[in-house]
Order: sequence, then C-alpha cells, then structure tokens
Amino acid sequence: MRKQVLFILSVDTEEEWDWAGPFPNESFSVQNVNEIPAFQLFCQELGIKPTYFVDYAVADNNAATDILKSLNHQQCEIGAHLHPWANPPFFNETTEFSSHVVNLPIEHVKLKLKALMTTISKNISVQAKSFRTGRWGINGNILKLLADENITVDSSIYPLYQNDFFSCENAPNQPYWPDHNNTNNIGKDKKILEIPVTVGFNRSNYKIAQWLHKLCEKRPFTWLRTNGLLWHSHLLRKLYLSPELCDADDMNTLIDIGLKKNQTVFHMYLHSSSLIENVTGLKIESNARENMCKRIKTVIDHINRKADVRFCTISQAKDNIGFPPARE
Repeated sequence: MRKQVLFILSVDTEEEWDWAGPFPNESFSVQNVNEIPAFQLFCQELGIKPTYFVDYAVADNNAATDILKSLNHQQCEIGAHLHPWANPPFFNETTEFSSHVVNLPIEHVKLKLKALMTTISKNISVQAKSFRTGRWGINGNILKLLADENITVDSSIYPLYQNDFFSCENAPNQPYWPDHNNTNNIGKDKKILEIPVTVGFNRSNYKIAQWLHKLCEKRPFTWLRTNGLLWHSHLLRKLYLSPELCDADDMNTLIDIGLKKNQTVFHMYLHSSSLIENVTGLKIESNARENMCKRIKTVIDHINRKADVRFCTISQAKDNIGFPPARE
C-alpha cells in the first residue's frame, strides 16, 4: 500500500546579498522577487503550493509587494520572516551574534515582529499565520510573541544543526508541538505547531550518522578531510531537501530514506535570492531559476512515483497532519 505524505515547499523571500560579506543595513536589493511569478507558475503546474516567508526588506518594497499581491493566494501562502539587520526598529550594528533572532533581547524581538507583521498586512493585504526566524533557531519567549500575533505555525527548527549560539541537533525531524522550556522537545502547549525542514543522511540511523559526522569535524579527522572523503565515496552524506544545497539524486535519496523511516511530511526549502545568478555565493551557476526548477521537478516526479502526495502550504499542512508525530 502506497504511503500518504504531505509535501511543503517554503521560500525565504528576502533581499539578496553576498552571504560571505557583511549584513546589509540599507538600500536593500530585492530584484530576485521578479522571478517569483515564473517560479509560482512552475509550482502550480506541478501542484506545489509554496509558502513565501517574507521579510521586512521585501514587505517594505512597493514593486516587490505588488508582485506578491498579484499571486494566486489560493495556490500559495504569505508567511513572515524576521531578519534583524533589515527589520526596524534598529538598535545596534548587526554582528554575527545579533543576526540570530534568538540572541536579541525579547523586547527588541517584540518590536521588530510587530513592525514586520504590520507591514506585511498593510502592503500585501494578508495576515501572516506562519513564521520563520532569519538564520534559524527559536525559543519559548519568541513562541509566546508569535502566539500574540496569531501565528499558528513556526518553521525555525533546522534538524541536526547547531552553531555557537543555539542547537536544533536533537529536535524531531517531523512536525511537533514544541516545549517552551526547550523547543527541541515535544511539549503540551498546542498554540503553535513546529514544522521543521527536512534534513537527514544517506543512512537511516540519523543519530549514529550525526555522531560520526560531528566526530569527523574534529582533529585529526579534519586534517585528513574525512567528511569530504566520506561524502565523495557515498559512505556518509548529510543531505538537505533543498535544491540550493543538494542535487536531485541526493534529495531523492533523502526522500527514500524518509519513506523507509515512515516519514509523513517532507519539507523542501530555498531562498528567493537563489532564483537569480551569483548573488549569495552559495551556488554559482547561470540560469539559476531554470536549474532550480529542474532539480525540484526531478524530486517531485520521484516522490510521486513512490507515494501518494498531498501538496499544501505550511498552514494547510497543519490542518492535515495526524498525531502523534513521527520521531527519530
């Protein structure tokens, strides 16, 4: 019997800049939004219903908001995306530390969130019900602010990821109600559903694979470039359901592993700035949107062959998820 799964595609819809450089703080370029109508049409042809997480730089740009308003909102969703460096009110110059929303004083987050939600409502004529922090990470205090703004779905958890400021390493890789004391754990509060993006390995035991992957990030394994050797030999690959980070074959492998693990929700993600050439430094290629769409189509064809797929926005997914959620 074919498995029934939900497929979500979310797009961080934001300004473009070289991610290796400083955070922009004025004169934001949002030329990438011009690619969204063609991208949306492509998605509709495949049945995909994207969720566009819109940040302040886009929501405050008349040309960009005219484009977003023109989309068929029966076939997509507008959510909110908070970039501290682009979202007023401004308090200090953005550093690596303060670029992560979870590091900001909660009063600063409250004021920035209010400005973002108000601007989206005013300029795009929608009330966002879903949210993602810029640069990932969430905590209980921010979840409370989201609930006050009538947000019902968050997607700030990046499974198997950690940095110097927070960790999502042990979070579930399927939708769950987060514990406000530790958002990596399942809690009892059911005001906001957490729907993580899909991340994993080409091996089914993610815990062991993550342990080995992290071990190889330490000396002396870094000297030997062990993770690179494991990747090129296909012995161990960390995989992301993102056409920015993985080719179609690797994303299909991640889907196959997920289906074997009885995963019921697959959440693909990308940045709108990846729809144009050579602005993020992440993937250098010509015909960026066309190539991104080719990879996505290959994945959609693959998952359609393997399962019965329901395509939905992230808020629609919330209404179609059965609980308890699947866990690693």
